[in-house]
Amino acid sequence: MSEPHVKRIVKKESVPSRLLPAGSRDVRISLPPGFNELTEYPVVYCQDGEDFFNFGRIATIASSLIAEGEIEPVLVVGVDVDKSVRTREYAADGDLHEGYTAFFAEELVPFIAARYPVRTEPDYVLLAGCSLGGAVSLQLALAFPRRFVNVMSLSGAFYPSSQAAIAAAGDLSHLNIFMTVGLQETAFKTDRGVFDFVAMNRTARKLLEERGARVEYAERDGEHLWGYWQKDVPDGLKWFAGL
Repeated sequence: MSEPHVKRIVKKESVPSRLLPAGSRDVRISLPPGFNELTEYPVVYCQDGEDFFNFGRIATIASSLIAEGEIEPVLVVGVDVDKSVRTREYAADGDLHEGYTAFFAEELVPFIAARYPVRTEPDYVLLAGCSLGGAVSLQLALAFPRRFVNVMSLSGAFYPSSQAAIAAAGDLSHLNIFMTVGLQETAFKTDRGVFDFVAMNRTARKLLEERGARVEYAERDGEHLWGYWQKDVPDGLKWFAGL
């Protein structure tokens, strides 16, 4: 994809929180080209915000797609994470998971909506993440089905606790999920051990489809790296724009 020079505006904010031990969470907000405060925009929320912006280049990619007319203008919000507690927040069985997901739905999203002209209807909100970020994005959609219905998961770390949560869900016909995984991710070492991400994603896909979710799924050559995930960001954004 060609990327013409597009002026980007990225703002940084600190979201106060009663639910997080640290008392706040840093976020970065990319405004679309031609941003107009009188227009309400769809919004993409990214887990691992700093990495998604720096290595996933999502703000640059989104701005280029908008400038080229391939997608409608969107805001992109990157939610930073302290990597020392990332698994505890993102994993479905993590001891900080409930507090993080509550913060996300009850504090972060209202904070952004109060300060930026974003659409809050579920159809116009996308949760995006890679690895455990993909898994927690899905967990948010399971926990708050009236708020989140669109998920982009790049090599989602669907550990047994995530699979159990999907299996326990009822009707998921409201859910749309874009899933990719690299075929070389069959023995990736994580802080919880070595996992076959291809098998995990195939299982998660089956569980989701059995419950009526609409799944856009792809496997191709690639490893568990940002260099692989970055290549799927344009297709994920275009998928969201086409829903």
